[in-house]
Amino acid sequence: MTGAVNGITILIQKKRWHWCCLFFFCLCKCHHPASRPIHAATKADDVSNSIILKNAIIKINTAQKNIQTGDIITRIGNDFTSECLRQINLRDKTWSHCGIASVEHDSVFVYHALGGEFNPDQQLRRDYLDVFADPANNRGIGIYRQQLSKKELQQLTMVIKKLYAVHIMFDMKFDLQTDERMYCAEFVYKAFLWSTGHRVCFSTSTIKQKVFVGVDDIILFPGCIQLQKVLYKE
Repeated sequence: MTGAVNGITILIQKKRWHWCCLFFFCLCKCHHPASRPIHAATKADDVSNSIILKNAIIKINTAQKNIQTGDIITRIGNDFTSECLRQINLRDKTWSHCGIASVEHDSVFVYHALGGEFNPDQQLRRDYLDVFADPANNRGIGIYRQQLSKKELQQLTMVIKKLYAVHIMFDMKFDLQTDERMYCAEFVYKAFLWSTGHRVCFSTSTIKQKVFVGVDDIILFPGCIQLQKVLYKE
């Protein structure tokens, strides 16, 4: 019985996520790419994909060496939902998702707010970089750094770990005015806002009178420097 209830709960969450994406889909007029002829996979395709995955893992491991606590990590998924979320960005549509890096015991973690079927419990996630950047589900990552003082960086670390500890939930309504739930860019926006005493206040965007934070509002903010852009397939 418990399993059936959990299954129904996950199904409802998936539907809510898709409705949420549909909402932004309509706002941004995101169109599904025109249908293409079906291409049957061949052995050569398998070999090519294997090479791409291996090279991507090497790129991720190399990029990891440059990441510091407080860096903003972006990614672009290879699914339709990610494609729609990219369209929310009004100026730079490169990235569909973002989080904040934390170096802990020689490992790089990314704290990020994620909804949908990839995160059924909807709680703020703490993933190893190679999980966040998984080339099987993503096409690349970006590394950005917003200059912070030592004290601000300490505060930022405290804020993201506190939000993780209280299991902040994903905001299906994408409502920037509430703090008990957050979507990905909102989490980054508010973590920097609170930890810097409002010194770092990223820009916001508006679509049809709805105010929100897009990933591009964060990475294009003055003082936010792109350290690296890693695309798995050039």
